[in-house]
Amino acid sequence: MHTIYSESWKDYELVDAGNGKKLERWGNTFTIRPDRNAYFPRVLKEEEWREKVDFEFIENTSTSGEWIQRNQDAEPEWQIKYGKAIFNIKLTKFKHVGLFPEQQTNWDFIQNKVQKDHKLLNLFGYTGAASVVAKLNHAEVFHCDSVKNVISWGKENMESSGVDGIKWVLEDALKFAQREAKRGNKYRAVVMDPPAFGIGVKKERWKLEDKFTDLLKAAKELLEPGGFVIINTYSPKLDTKEIKRIASSIFPTNKVEVSRLSMRTTTGKRLDFGELTRVQM
Repeated sequence: MHTIYSESWKDYELVDAGNGKKLERWGNTFTIRPDRNAYFPRVLKEEEWREKVDFEFIENTSTSGEWIQRNQDAEPEWQIKYGKAIFNIKLTKFKHVGLFPEQQTNWDFIQNKVQKDHKLLNLFGYTGAASVVAKLNHAEVFHCDSVKNVISWGKENMESSGVDGIKWVLEDALKFAQREAKRGNKYRAVVMDPPAFGIGVKKERWKLEDKFTDLLKAAKELLEPGGFVIINTYSPKLDTKEIKRIASSIFPTNKVEVSRLSMRTTTGKRLDFGELTRVQM
């Protein structure tokens, strides 16, 4: 299967991975976080990880854990840059810090494809990295997420990056997309990073494999000629062949590319981050 690699940049480095964990540098701050895809042996010795780390997330269960501060001088909130974008990094209640660096390749894709006055819809937009990147390219950006605090975090990232005017939508992403389609609204780009599973805004259970077809159908109705879709999937129930089959049936006359999304560590390991689907009209 084809692999698309995201790259580390000046303010972010995937240093090493292995033994179920990854060592990352965010600016001058180092973290250790669990990652089930790091099933291979690490390259650096444990003491080399320990001498670098500022914060480490210790898992209690697959959905809970706590951050341990290993360097007492480290600050739990800081900023990093990606080009002109400035992202606010914070330690959350789980292992996330408000940014998914593996999306770097998609930010570059957006920068290359989205121009002034293009409309971009970012569904399941989280803290808005893709939204900020598109806005810095002078696009008209609509950002939709069902979690209030990540919408607020996204606004912080927008303001820190020196832009404004992103339209923030606090709503179920699929329902909003379907309503936009019924209203006849069109976008040059629809970007999605849906969770594999979870609880919806009305406490309903969400499983990506049950919603994937509907998400792509809504995206197709929303796209204008020359537009594109980006969707990231992390579900074990949706393998590459199934994704390709569904996407090709919905977009039979368009270019559909399904790839493995990965990053290389500085030490030479490959760490996978699910599947990446891009459709170009």
